[in-house]
Amino acid sequence: MKDPRAAGIQFSVEQCLRADVLRDAKQPPRSLVALHAEHGDFVWATLQRFGIQHPDLEDAFQDVFVVVQQRLPSFDWACPITTWLFAICRRVAASHRRRARTRRERLGEVVDDVPDSARGPEEITSSREARLQLEGILEAMDLDRRAVFVMFEIEEMPCDEIARLVGVPIGTVYSRLHAARKEFATLLKKSEAERARRGAR
Repeated sequence: MKDPRAAGIQFSVEQCLRADVLRDAKQPPRSLVALHAEHGDFVWATLQRFGIQHPDLEDAFQDVFVVVQQRLPSFDWACPITTWLFAICRRVAASHRRRARTRRERLGEVVDDVPDSARGPEEITSSREARLQLEGILEAMDLDRRAVFVMFEIEEMPCDEIARLVGVPIGTVYSRLHAARKEFATLLKKSEAERARRGAR
């Protein structure tokens, strides 16, 4: 006859092993393919938050995963993966933005593929100018402040989620958001003055 205590111990060990297996199953993806599948959307969105325009998005996206491939073997999986990816996206975005500045990326040449027949020419022109003005202001902002500003003000993401994704304390998010709003207001005022000067000519 089996000892009930032994059977109980064996059951407990099996439960612990099963728990370990379950924990391992919940671990982040450790291959480049799995990482790409699970976090590709986050990388794509983050690059846009940093101001990478559509013509350069695919190149920047590939550049991020080239870096990920090089550094993945040494990544500490105890750290949040999104924080690591966010930092890589920031460096790649900064490099792409410098290159775009040298070739004077033409933001004003993008037009709607399908015209909105419900809007008149003046409304379409006004909407397009407003979009270009916003893009110009965001382009001039500090990268870290811009990212937080876009996530909070445009994507309506809560501050605690931003803090988790970026890997900073929530107080830092509040601080960056406050600074970003001030910077945006200053750049908007400057942009409006410039438009007024052009209109007066």
